[in-house]
Amino acid sequence: MNNENKAVGFWRNLAVIALCLLVAVSCLYALGFGWSNADVKTGTVVSTEDETDMLTLWTKDAKAKKELVNYVESVTKEGSADFIPVEDRIAVFDLDGTLFCETDPNYFDYTMLLYRVTEDPTYKNKASAFEREVAEKIQVINDGGKAAEGLEVDHGKAVASAFKGMTLKELNDYIQEFKKMPMPSYENMTRGEGFYKPMVEVVEYLKANDFKVYVVSGTDRFLVRGICEGGLDLPADQIIGSDELLVASNQGDVDGLNYVFTDGEDVVLGGEFLIKNLKMNKVTVILQEIGQQPVLSFGNSTGDASMAEFVTSNNPYKSLAFMLCCDDTERENGNEGKAEKMYNLCEEFDWVPVSMKNDWTTIYGDQVKHK
Repeated sequence: MNNENKAVGFWRNLAVIALCLLVAVSCLYALGFGWSNADVKTGTVVSTEDETDMLTLWTKDAKAKKELVNYVESVTKEGSADFIPVEDRIAVFDLDGTLFCETDPNYFDYTMLLYRVTEDPTYKNKASAFEREVAEKIQVINDGGKAAEGLEVDHGKAVASAFKGMTLKELNDYIQEFKKMPMPSYENMTRGEGFYKPMVEVVEYLKANDFKVYVVSGTDRFLVRGICEGGLDLPADQIIGSDELLVASNQGDVDGLNYVFTDGEDVVLGGEFLIKNLKMNKVTVILQEIGQQPVLSFGNSTGDASMAEFVTSNNPYKSLAFMLCCDDTERENGNEGKAEKMYNLCEEFDWVPVSMKNDWTTIYGDQVKHK
């Protein structure tokens, strides 16, 4: 065969191979192995199916899941009438009862204060009369009694004083040790493992769609940071809570305007409670620290109602508020009466209810059993 015929044969064979490859790719696409629209902001390719697969612990027919997915798809699609720019995709979450076990038998921060004041061998004999009084009121609740009026603020004051003088690292170390203690109502779960796994999926799903997620809790800010460590992948500046005073280690009672931080000092807890971040205070702290109106709110109680209404009222963007209903009494410390009240509030205020009983395939993981 001469060189000219060899060249013709080469190119003919190459054309046949290329055609075969094209047919193969087309078949793969038709069978569902193709790609959806690329994420034009990051250059990554993410299919809608892959995104919804992130919510694997939600039941197939969960209405709340469908509402969330439809919402996210509508506000993240370029050209959509509901499109929200990345910089305005802000979601706010309550902690207790929304992301994390609310009561066993009480809030994490209540149970830690009770331990500090009544059991901690390094502190129980140093506790003040006020701290012991607050601890007694917490014990009443643990024993099935009603919460004393004003306990929310008194508890904040007692936390501030009971850990006065600690550095933030020392406080966090204390929290991490307390997190290792077992949950009394559950098998195979410590206090630090009390995150609702389906809600952690929601946080990751929103992050994957370029939402900036904040925790806005009534618990002390530094306690919330310690609780979230290892449970939620969020930076400290996106974790907001109630506040207490911080001072320089040698500052004493000198006002911060009259004191200069010096080399070798540390920042410690000053022992003074400043503000309880609940109800309307959640709205003001969002504006103070985030600086703009969020578009998604997740809560579980009337303490989150102001935050939910703030997010969904007069918002230039499409917005939603979700509320968890504690209706699971088999896998969790549910309360059907409270759940029913929340369902009614959701209907009244047009919030999206989340059923812990019916919307989730698990709460803490299948290895965890409610006693």
